[in-house]
Amino acid sequence: MKHGKKYIDSAITIETGKLYEVDEAIATVLETAKAKFDETIELHVRLGIDPKQSDQQVRGVLVLPNGTGKTSRVLVLAKGEKADEAKAAGADFVGAEDMIQKIQTENWFDYDVIITTPDMMGLVGRIGKVLGPKGLMPNPKSGTVTMDVVKAINDSKAGKVEYRVDKNAIVHCPIGKKSFGKDKIKENYEALMEAIIKAKPAAAKGLYIKSVAIASTMGPGVKVNGKI
Repeated sequence: MKHGKKYIDSAITIETGKLYEVDEAIATVLETAKAKFDETIELHVRLGIDPKQSDQQVRGVLVLPNGTGKTSRVLVLAKGEKADEAKAAGADFVGAEDMIQKIQTENWFDYDVIITTPDMMGLVGRIGKVLGPKGLMPNPKSGTVTMDVVKAINDSKAGKVEYRVDKNAIVHCPIGKKSFGKDKIKENYEALMEAIIKAKPAAAKGLYIKSVAIASTMGPGVKVNGKI
């Protein structure tokens, strides 16, 4: 992958092989985020697990203390009273069969989160093959299949993130924007790391947190001293 001059200039300032303490790592990432837009700051954690094993999955949801800096557009699939609650709670889109048909026929994805009541899952399952690859399929574990649509909407709007290990045993997750500054980024970092540590599977053996890195959208990664 070919990198631009700003990336190369930033990469030169990072010591290869050095494990930075958290404060220094965050400060370095913020200094090297040189894009003209407000870059997202991301946390990448490599875990000592085997993601192919069902008893070694790491997945959860968390409302970051300072949010993500992104306002989520929420689609709620519900009927009757729950649909009314969703509209009152500030959902961007609310519907049932009409919304599912819109997704099917128009390839419509102008939203970031789908929340649905359990009784709608039979219909939602029809578009699972479309939603799944985009990470939009509602799931009880992520709090997006629920009767408490108001709480789910509020959490999504407040900066709820879902973290889950990928096939390479790495968790990738946003922890804010460059504009947040060091203190807010650190609070979000600590909250997410604590959640990942608590989610350690009982079947995981040996070193659990193998490596930690922080990076901005367009910048190089900085390794953090965070092994456990």
